[in-house]
Amino acid sequence: MEDRRNKVMDLDEAIRTFVRDGSHMSIGGFSISRNPMAAVYTIIRQGIKNLHFYVHSNGTGIDELIGGGCISRLEIAYGGNGKAATTCIRFRKAVQEGTLQVEDYSNYQMTLRFAAGAMGVPFLPTRSSLGTDIINRWGFSEETRNKDPKIADKKLVVLDNPFGSWADAPKVVLVPAIHPDVTIIHVQRADYQGTCRILGLTYADIEQAKASRHVIVTCEELVEPGQMRENPGLNQIPFIHVSAVCHVPYGAYPTAVYRYYDYDPQYLIAYARAARDEQLFRKYQDEFIYGVNNHGEFLDRIGRKRLEQIQADPRTGYAVNLQWYDRGEMT
Repeated sequence: MEDRRNKVMDLDEAIRTFVRDGSHMSIGGFSISRNPMAAVYTIIRQGIKNLHFYVHSNGTGIDELIGGGCISRLEIAYGGNGKAATTCIRFRKAVQEGTLQVEDYSNYQMTLRFAAGAMGVPFLPTRSSLGTDIINRWGFSEETRNKDPKIADKKLVVLDNPFGSWADAPKVVLVPAIHPDVTIIHVQRADYQGTCRILGLTYADIEQAKASRHVIVTCEELVEPGQMRENPGLNQIPFIHVSAVCHVPYGAYPTAVYRYYDYDPQYLIAYARAARDEQLFRKYQDEFIYGVNNHGEFLDRIGRKRLEQIQADPRTGYAVNLQWYDRGEMT
């Protein structure tokens, strides 16, 4: 029977309902675009720990969660914050200090893994990573894999192409499907039943949502189902996949949401500066995460003027005149 109930929830309630210590999770977005930051900050404030995370290629969201001590294991292709940090700073620090277990895949492999989960198949084949150390270097021990049945028994499998020399591919790589307990994505528009519309690049968000047991959606606009049916071909995620819808304008800030607002270079540069120093980072967290009760208070602390500076131009969908400064300063 189709689930057409009203799924609108307060974000704090949605996180508390679906996210647990030790959950296997993924978040959508890419680098500094459409990270579900309001949800990320809520997870940190609620003190949720020991998460096992899967991300395609993420940035600020995954770095903040690592900095908040929320993630113990990570399967990832890439983590970077644009020009502010080509490699996420707390991510790199945690790997170097041995406080985070990481298993790395190529971008394409992570997309295939989510796609396999969405399709309901145990793996998908690819040639991606052949000839690289992704094949040889595994981040999780056999003991770790045995303790948690949700982790694949093997990182990947290389085998002979069963169809011989077809397409000049003597070897293929099998990558395991991902089935997160919870996926969180931020979209431009959703209705109260959970149908979602993403404008611009979708990254791996659609596959992540369809592979997951529960999906929490944060959205810029919450509309009636009739509005989503006016142009149904523009909708990518059906309501049947969604567990909770949270109306959170600027819910991806300080990352970008195409046609609504751009990323905030000033914030990202200041974050990168703080993330490199333990004392500054704790001060940053106390001010912008623990020092506020919700995303609305966080935005009040940022200020209306800053938000106006990153508003998207109606013609291009991006803000105009945003500038990065190599010295880490913004005028």
